[in-house]
Amino acid sequence: MRTRQRLSLLTVAAMIGVAGCSQEAESPESTAGQNVAATTSCASSGELTMWERSGGNKEMVDMLVAAWNAKNPDCPVKLTYIPHTEMVGKIAQGIASGQVPDLMGMDLIYAPQFEKAGQLVDLTDRLNGWSELSTASKGHMTVATFEERLYGVPLYADVSALFYNKDLFQRAGLDPDKPPASLPELRTYADKITALGGDVKGYYLPGNCAGCNIFTVGPLMWASGAKIEAAGPGDEPLVGDGVKQVLQFERDMVKAGNVHNGDRTENGETFHLQFGSGKVGMMGTGNFNITLARQQNPSMKFGIALLPGMTAGSSASFIGGDLVVVPKGSKRVADAVNFMKFLLSDDVQVEVYAKALNLTTRSDMVDNKYFQAEPLVQDVAKALTVGRTPYTLTFFEQINSPQGPWLKMLQRAYYTDDNLDTVIADAKTAMKDIAAKS
Repeated sequence: MRTRQRLSLLTVAAMIGVAGCSQEAESPESTAGQNVAATTSCASSGELTMWERSGGNKEMVDMLVAAWNAKNPDCPVKLTYIPHTEMVGKIAQGIASGQVPDLMGMDLIYAPQFEKAGQLVDLTDRLNGWSELSTASKGHMTVATFEERLYGVPLYADVSALFYNKDLFQRAGLDPDKPPASLPELRTYADKITALGGDVKGYYLPGNCAGCNIFTVGPLMWASGAKIEAAGPGDEPLVGDGVKQVLQFERDMVKAGNVHNGDRTENGETFHLQFGSGKVGMMGTGNFNITLARQQNPSMKFGIALLPGMTAGSSASFIGGDLVVVPKGSKRVADAVNFMKFLLSDDVQVEVYAKALNLTTRSDMVDNKYFQAEPLVQDVAKALTVGRTPYTLTFFEQINSPQGPWLKMLQRAYYTDDNLDTVIADAKTAMKDIAAKS
């Protein structure tokens, strides 16, 4: 969900274009040894510089870097956090000036833009044959690939899922071990929970947050067979019956009184605090909410299921998070690749990611002793197998902008009686116009 970028990517695109004109060909050092097998140790000596955005999963990234440094004292990583809202511009400026780190964490949603501009090192030959990549997060690997060339691997993952309050289920006469398997069933459950009265509502819908909605409502559309974004010029957005079906579902939930009135103004600032209040029966949220909900409400019992579609058994998830990539101009590509190998190794997946109860970035590492002792993490990790990440060069303008067509469409659907076919058609036109300029 951490994709809230305020800097216009049209401006950044121009900056990347300048970088592309001024950037010399990749240095011999950075292309040398591409057939040398990667290890989890130093390829050369001396400090490695790494940039990562603030507002991401800082605690875990710190742990990963500390684990590398403990194993590799001859080539320690010096980690610098860049303010999240400045990161994309900072990268573009660094590439243009030649002042780049050796490697960096990048919000995965923006990777295709930099890959197309030729500003990341093509790592395809260096990563060729890695068995770990076959089970690496599908969403990450999708956006790490451009024109069948590979530019990075997962650094960390956020996934969306359906969190449900077992205490409220029980009070409403619902089976606390049987979450809804379809959107119609979710509506039935929400009606019963809302009927409890007081300040309790069956569902949560963030009404003024584009990023929150692509993270939680977008998967409902995907699970119902829809496609949302326009990948590029000429591509058709908002395709499939699932778009209208989900918009109608959400409109009906609002009209039925299954959401709090205050949800309409939620802009993302307090989104992560809603489930832990104990006053929401069900909501789409992320794996980060396991710890937060327990901190807020230690006595509350809750479960996690996959976000469902219109038909029972269908499900989807938004995979967010960061990639590790190498900017053009890096002189330490081999060391950066070895750092990637380190992140994907069995030992680090289990003894760093899983031990700290963070999602592993490989699906085959989910079955581990730490997750077995914490079933909720194991449940949310299932979202990795049904997750996806939108692939477009204009994600901010189409989807994530507070003034963009995605949020405008949703708000008209949720809070007006406008004809839904017209609402969708207007959003479709706006998204296509944006994509045409990419």
